[in-house]
Amino acid sequence: MEHAYGSADEVPALLLALRSSDAEERRKALGRFYGAVHHQGDVYPCTTASLPFLFELADDVTTPDRADIVELLVSIGSEAHGRCDGPYDGSESHVEAVAAMRSRAETLIRFAGDPDVRVRRAVIPGLGLFIDDVDRASAVLRDRLSAEPSIVEQLLVVEAMATLALRLPERAEAQAMTAFAKLAADRAASPQIRLAAVVQRARCAPDHISDDTIATAIGLLREMDEAAVPAEAWCDPHRPTGSTGFGDGAPPQIVAAFEDLERRSRIHSPTTDLLRSFHWTLAAKVPQRTTLLAEQLRSHDPGARLDAIRISADLMKSWRGDHTRLITLVAEHLDASHEEVAAEAAAALNACHAIAEPAREALAAHVAAQYAAYGPDVWLTPQVHLRRSHQEAVQALARLGDERALPSILTALDGGNDAWRAAQVAGALPQAADQLVPRLCDHLRSLDLTQSLWEMSARSDLSALTALADDSAIGAITETLATAVAHELWSVACSALEALRALGPSAAPALRTIRSLITASDAQVRPAAVAALWAITGDPDEVMRPLLNLLDDSAPYRIGEAATVLAEIGPPAPEALPRLRDLLTHDYEWVRVPCAAALWEIGGDAEASAVLDTLLQAWEQNSATANEVVACLDRMGPAARPALPQLRSELHQPQRRGMYNSIDNDEKLQETSRTLVERLTAN
Repeated sequence: MEHAYGSADEVPALLLALRSSDAEERRKALGRFYGAVHHQGDVYPCTTASLPFLFELADDVTTPDRADIVELLVSIGSEAHGRCDGPYDGSESHVEAVAAMRSRAETLIRFAGDPDVRVRRAVIPGLGLFIDDVDRASAVLRDRLSAEPSIVEQLLVVEAMATLALRLPERAEAQAMTAFAKLAADRAASPQIRLAAVVQRARCAPDHISDDTIATAIGLLREMDEAAVPAEAWCDPHRPTGSTGFGDGAPPQIVAAFEDLERRSRIHSPTTDLLRSFHWTLAAKVPQRTTLLAEQLRSHDPGARLDAIRISADLMKSWRGDHTRLITLVAEHLDASHEEVAAEAAAALNACHAIAEPAREALAAHVAAQYAAYGPDVWLTPQVHLRRSHQEAVQALARLGDERALPSILTALDGGNDAWRAAQVAGALPQAADQLVPRLCDHLRSLDLTQSLWEMSARSDLSALTALADDSAIGAITETLATAVAHELWSVACSALEALRALGPSAAPALRTIRSLITASDAQVRPAAVAALWAITGDPDEVMRPLLNLLDDSAPYRIGEAATVLAEIGPPAPEALPRLRDLLTHDYEWVRVPCAAALWEIGGDAEASAVLDTLLQAWEQNSATANEVVACLDRMGPAARPALPQLRSELHQPQRRGMYNSIDNDEKLQETSRTLVERLTAN
């Protein structure tokens, strides 16, 4: 058997270590189990094979940290159930894991009455998933709801009722809906539990959510705010999530990504998961969600506001709509007295990129106030939340092209600390290229590319230099390309070639190196070298043969890159037409779309019908292609008129779409689609 990192030979030792009398040994074993045997929720054959032994441990009252074992069991079962119940069939291991959990239903019920509250807390979610006798499960859950003294366990019970109803609707839904209605109206119950009843009822019947549902939830949020539950009443010790496997040699970008994941997993109030679930259920109801978030953001509890800010960011990143009000509400928290709230607000605005414009002045004022209070080196401050708040706000301001972000970016590039964060946004300030480019070049030259630690930082610098496209950077970029090639750092070489490509004919001093890379051993470097060669020389004869060779390649990526360059060449590349026509039947849309675009740019109106059919079919098949498809339609002019129904349909989609479903790509997609619809219907 194998787990996430290879042989599962260590699993028996991990299971034994979970019973150790040494707390540190148990902690490490549990972390390793989550990190390798149950890696990111995966369930392998060795995970399923461990279940009987985990049950043995959990059933033995002398086992230390039994609650952790029960939580692990429920996590394995829940993840396996999710895979079996999802859009893809679960593997044999998933099916067996669910069956194993259901075969232990009586054990789970016994755990639900355990004297240890943490054991009860861990098992309650499993009661709705793994007990097939609806009457028995409902009775157990009703008993637990009346017996549990703590809000946390009560909330979990109400959620388990909904889980049971959603899993077995024909037998359990009617009972659950009646129970939720009764509980929501029970003035003797706490506002948290009544809110849970409202939310779980909405989960079970999302089509019946009304404005009254939102109004009821808001009223309960206000009641909750007046009677907040102290943290000691609900907070649970942090569960080990397993080692990331990174030590001091990890790239700072990777360390930051794991820190962000850990931050997002934190629970700040007993209703954190409940409210996330409510927003997930509300989905595309953006106005109602905004109204609800406005109330959440007014809470006196910093934890509730942290949750609200994160949910606000998730809403704006996932769903279309006018988010001006929400942007403004989040921006009001930049100056919160609670530093973590301020940092989270800045991070949310930074994630909003193109739609953060309503927060521009608030961001500028926040950055200026930090300068006034802490001095010009606030970017480097050791105070964690202040540092994050400032850096995120500066990045958000820079993404808006606002030069008021420049002083901190220059400080970062001069000092080297978190310079990669500054490089991420430096390209958005072309008006300051004279100050940014020398510093980016100096920073790029300072990186020791013999260590993989700095590859990502080099790529950040090169990306910024690509955006700024300043001739004074040619020397540093060329040197970096040579170093990357010498050490076979192909990802850095590709970034350097992209930067030289952006400089065009000015990058002629690098031609010798670029030409040598057309036959490089790395598959991604070859098309990048050809693209740079074309941009610099503008000679189709020199690049045509390599491009045609790439069109015959087996790798979709290389075919697509070649087609993109051929589209730039246009009519002087007629010999590519037969192969491009053939590629319109390729089984991968990311080949068909760039080939169709190249076919249009080279062949023009004569190819319009085939190009249009290919583009629209690919768009229908994979919405991620939408940006490239619509960009080509934009260039096609009147020939794109048959695409009008699909363009109109795109504008009615509620979710973010386009490449990576990102805000920037989606906003561009909507803008271009609207412009096209107006243009194509004008005549």
